[in-house]
Amino acid sequence: MKTNIFTVALSFLSVAAVAQKSEIRDAGDAVEDGNYAEAKTELQTAESMLSEANEKWTERFYLYKGQAYLGSGENASLEDLETAAEAFQKAQELGNEEEAVQGFDQVRNALVQSAINDQNTEDFESASDKLYYSYQLNKQDTLYLYYAAANSLNGQDYATALEYYKDLKELGFDGSGVEYVATNVETGEEEIMSTKEQRDIMLKTGEYENPQDRKIPSKKGEIAKNIALIYIQQGEDEKAIDAIKDAKAENPDNIALLQAEADVYYRMGNKEKYNELMQEMVKKNPNDPNVYYNLGVTAAELGDNEKAIEYYKQALEIDPEMTNARMNIVVAILAKERDIIDEMNELGMSKEDNKRYEELEEERKEIYEQAVPYLEKVIESDPENVNVIRTAINIYNQLGEEEKAAELKARLE
Repeated sequence: MKTNIFTVALSFLSVAAVAQKSEIRDAGDAVEDGNYAEAKTELQTAESMLSEANEKWTERFYLYKGQAYLGSGENASLEDLETAAEAFQKAQELGNEEEAVQGFDQVRNALVQSAINDQNTEDFESASDKLYYSYQLNKQDTLYLYYAAANSLNGQDYATALEYYKDLKELGFDGSGVEYVATNVETGEEEIMSTKEQRDIMLKTGEYENPQDRKIPSKKGEIAKNIALIYIQQGEDEKAIDAIKDAKAENPDNIALLQAEADVYYRMGNKEKYNELMQEMVKKNPNDPNVYYNLGVTAAELGDNEKAIEYYKQALEIDPEMTNARMNIVVAILAKERDIIDEMNELGMSKEDNKRYEELEEERKEIYEQAVPYLEKVIESDPENVNVIRTAINIYNQLGEEEKAAELKARLE
C-alpha cells in the first residue's frame, strides 16, 4: 500500500513537471511571436510549480520572464522593466551568460529611452525614477544618477534632487570627458557618437563629415551650485552659503555661482553684501544686461531710485529689447511723485502755499514727461499690456494730451 501511494505521488510530480515544461516552452514561443501578454499568462501558471523544475528549465523560465516583461522595450512601465531586470539577473546567475546579459542591457537601454520620452513630455518624476533605477542596476554609471537628480530638480522634487546631488558629491562625480561629434551630410545636423571608434567608422561611410572632439567640462561646480539653490528653496540659507563656498572652490570664476551667492544674501536681507557681490559680477561679466537689471532692482528696493534708473539704462544699452528694464525705469521715475504728493497734501491756502503748489504741480508734470517715452516704448513692444496702457492713459490726462489718452482707451474697449 505504501508503495502504491509513493508511485501515485511520483506520477503526479511527473505530470506536473511535464505540464510546467510545456507552459515554459509555450511562454518562449509566445515571446518569439511577440505575444508578450500570453507569455506572461503562461509564466504565471508555471511559476506556482517552479520549485519542482530543474535548473535548466528554471533558467529558461527566468529568461522568458525577462523577455516577456521587457517586451519590445517601448512604452514599458517602470514596474515591468524592474521585473524584467530581476528576471534576467536570475537567469544569468543560473548560467545564461549570453541571452540574459543581452536582455539586461536591453532593459537598461529601454529605461533610458523611456526616461528621455518622459523628459520630452515634462514627466520629470517618471524620468527621474527610471534613470535612478538604471543607475542602481549598474552603480558604475553615475551619469544616470546625475540625470536623475536633474530631472527631480526640474520636477521641483527638491528633497529627492538634494539626496541625489549629495550622493554625487560624496562619490566624487566629475562628469567631464570628451564628446565625439560629426555632421550628418544628409541632414546637416551634428550628431554625438558613443565612441571615437564608432565615429571613425561612420566617417568612412561618407555619410558623416567634420569630426570634432569636444571637451565636456566638470559638473562638480554645477552640482554644488544646485545643492545651494535647493537649500535656498528650502529656506536653509546658512547651508546654502556653505554649499556655495564649496562650489566656488571647485569653480571660482563661475558667474552663476556668484549670482547664487548674491541671491542667498539678498534673501537673508543683507543688501550690502548682495550689492558687493553684484559689483563683482559686473567686473567679471560687464556685458550681461541681467547683472545691471538685478542691481537696479536692489537699488530700487533700497530706495535709491536714481541709482536704479542708472542701472536699468545700462541694461538697456546692452539689450535694447529688455522690456522689464524699461518698465522698471517708469516705476522708478513715478516713485518720485510720492514725495511731491505728500508735500502738496500738507500745503494750506496761503499765497505762499498756492505758489508752492503750482511749483510742485510743474515738478509732477516733469516726472510724467520723463516717464512717457519709456511707457510708449513698453506699449510698442507689449501692446496687450493692459496695466501699462492704463498707466499711460492716466499720465496723458494729467499732461492734457486727451487725444493720446482717447486713442489708448479705444484699445481697451
